[in-house]
Amino acid sequence: MQQTQQIQFQAVSDDIKSILANPDWDDGSLGPVFVRLAWHAAGTYDKTTKTGGTNGATMRFKPESSDGANAGLEHARNFLEPVKAKHDWISYADLWTLAGVVAVEEMSNGQCKVPWEGGRSDKNEKTITVKDIPPNGRLPDAAQGAPHIREVFYRMGFTDREIVALLGAHALGRCHTDRSGYDGPWTFTPTKLSNQFYILLLRIKWEKREWDGPEQYKDPKDKLMMLPSDIALIEDPVMKPIVKEYAEDKELFFKDFAQAFGKLLELGVNRNASR
Repeated sequence: MQQTQQIQFQAVSDDIKSILANPDWDDGSLGPVFVRLAWHAAGTYDKTTKTGGTNGATMRFKPESSDGANAGLEHARNFLEPVKAKHDWISYADLWTLAGVVAVEEMSNGQCKVPWEGGRSDKNEKTITVKDIPPNGRLPDAAQGAPHIREVFYRMGFTDREIVALLGAHALGRCHTDRSGYDGPWTFTPTKLSNQFYILLLRIKWEKREWDGPEQYKDPKDKLMMLPSDIALIEDPVMKPIVKEYAEDKELFFKDFAQAFGKLLELGVNRNASR
């Protein structure tokens, strides 16, 4: 990346950093929802057809914008609009992914640095076609088990180890009944990236929550929750040992997460594509 570009992207990063703290949003930080935005913008990639992914910022358009898995992400996109207005040269595709990278670094106290390079382009709203927008249903379904998880992540080109590392992002944020239908945080520190997700997943005796919503699990005090897809990690004979590794070694988790998340944000990128 040229020095001028580095300076420009650093200015954007600084402005993203300046809006992360938000007392009116969830647990006081926009960080978790920015990570989710970057994650979901990338998670539509199909390595066979080479469609989907971060290039194009196609979540601005239907049907991707109306995918149930993306419910609530319009808030994240709107929070970034003032940054986009100030730096109108940056593509939405770069802005959304950079926001996720900045959030990860800030919420890990600088310990988890995700490799990131700019140069993504946006699809033009006047020339975009239905074929340019990935269909709904490509993102992970939290109600499913290990076979579904593998199907989704293998489609993107990830290994089992990378899958477990990426799902460690559930250390951040919380679920909402008006978005995913699920309810509650995974960890006691939802605005800090750590290996707490894995520690709690292994340590707590999770039980099904009795309520009117979709199937999810709770701790004995009903303070935390896990999704069926989370529980699947410790029921799978290949994934459970990796969960144990990350529970015992935060630095290893940060290293593997940074690499896997960086790889995720590169999916579908074509830096030679026209806007």
